[in-house]
Amino acid sequence: MSIGVDRTKTIMTTIRALYIGLAVVLASLFLAACTGNSPANLGVSDSGLAPCPSSPNCVSSDAQDNDHHVAPLQFAAPAAEAWQAARDQVAELPRTRIVSETPGYLHAECQSALLGFIDDLELNLRTSAGIIAVRSASRLGYSDFGVNRNRIEALRASLLSRGIVH
Repeated sequence: MSIGVDRTKTIMTTIRALYIGLAVVLASLFLAACTGNSPANLGVSDSGLAPCPSSPNCVSSDAQDNDHHVAPLQFAAPAAEAWQAARDQVAELPRTRIVSETPGYLHAECQSALLGFIDDLELNLRTSAGIIAVRSASRLGYSDFGVNRNRIEALRASLLSRGIVH
């Protein structure tokens, strides 16, 4: 009788291990899907940074509507100093990595803490206008609960406290 009980325990342990393994695989696939692909429209064109989609999970200083518009960073320091300070501040944002830089343009990916969703953050130096244009947008989903706007405003507050922008 003990052989039957041992065999049942072995089968139950194996089934439990399979369920746990399946749960780990499914969770990994879900989290990988949260990153999304980098949008093809990122960067600077003649009209500036890419327009925001109709969903409320994007803000841009180039947006014309109130729902998506955020003020650009108006620099109080020389352009080169303001650009370097903004770049350094972006590099210090939690779970953020700068993925591309060209003179006057920066693209960073910001990952959410909970589910690993990726947002794209862009800066564009416009020396003649005295500004750094900004855009922050979620890759996936509809609402971002104000995360992108808060990211830009936190960047602004940090640079403001150092006298870089006004």
